Amino acid sequence: MVRVPKVTRADAVAAVRNPLAFIAECWTPTSRTVRRAALAALVMAVAIVVTGGAVRLTGSGLGCPTWPKCTDDSLTTTSAMGVHGVIEFGNRMLTYVLCAAVGWAIVAARSRKPFRRSLTRLGWAQFWIVMSNAVLGGVVVLVGLNPYTVAAHFLLSTALIAVATLLWRRTGEGDGAPRPLVGKPVRQMVWVLVAATVLLIAVGTVVTGAGPHAGDSSEVERIPLDWENVTKVHAVLAWIVVTLAFALWFVLKAVDAPKGPLDRTRDLFLILLGQGVIGYVQYFTDLPEVLVGLHMFGSCLVWIGVLRVLLSLRERPEILADVPGPATESTLTRA
Repeated sequence: MVRVPKVTRADAVAAVRNPLAFIAECWTPTSRTVRRAALAALVMAVAIVVTGGAVRLTGSGLGCPTWPKCTDDSLTTTSAMGVHGVIEFGNRMLTYVLCAAVGWAIVAARSRKPFRRSLTRLGWAQFWIVMSNAVLGGVVVLVGLNPYTVAAHFLLSTALIAVATLLWRRTGEGDGAPRPLVGKPVRQMVWVLVAATVLLIAVGTVVTGAGPHAGDSSEVERIPLDWENVTKVHAVLAWIVVTLAFALWFVLKAVDAPKGPLDRTRDLFLILLGQGVIGYVQYFTDLPEVLVGLHMFGSCLVWIGVLRVLLSLRERPEILADVPGPATESTLTRA
């Protein structure tokens, strides 16, 4: 059996003053563990978006009519609130699971040897985005599902997915200076793709805010736009993104790009095709809730796919410390 080290008073004081540093002294995770922790945070970031969509699509947005309590008199949902209260309160509780996943990613990154500040910064960035979005989620409830606050809530979740994706990618590479794998024109084309995708997602929030799924059975304010016209604009942007992805794949083939960018672009194109099919089917079938939920999940995958394409255009080697080489024969002779 492995003897458990005796914890002294000094150890206890150190753990209280700086628990992350204390854990880092006692535990060294493998690279695989750190990468899995980052992936868990990313998966939970997507899950919170999907479950938030389920809250909206089931009309449970005001299942808990106040915040931070579920009601004025109860912290949790009550039987009188029915299934809507359970769904909305369940989504609130899932935020704690997300916090746990982000916390694990922070602890794993902090305990990695050698220490990489870039990873811990990305982990803490996720934490503060989660906290900010939790407060914004409370504001959404308190203002009765105002569509503009709902859109901001979703966009902040999109930012969380971006940071989580970046952390996941960074755990698999070093801290050396990035080396581009393709030429500048190709990189500029990808940035245009990223910008078009951001605009596509932003317009998608307007479609939701103006559309029929208000998030609650009561009268909820909507964005004063014709949602069908906004949907057509959204569809045009989607075709632009698809065209850019398809053109990028041909350009990468023409310049004989490495396998990484080619594979990531192919993956993105396939995701976009699937998302497009869902989008058109839901539009022509009067927006069934299940398909709208799948479309929200697809938007997360599209965003992750675009970011993976962007991050695949460069490599970052490990920074190796200068290690004295073995003494040569001439050195030994002079000594």
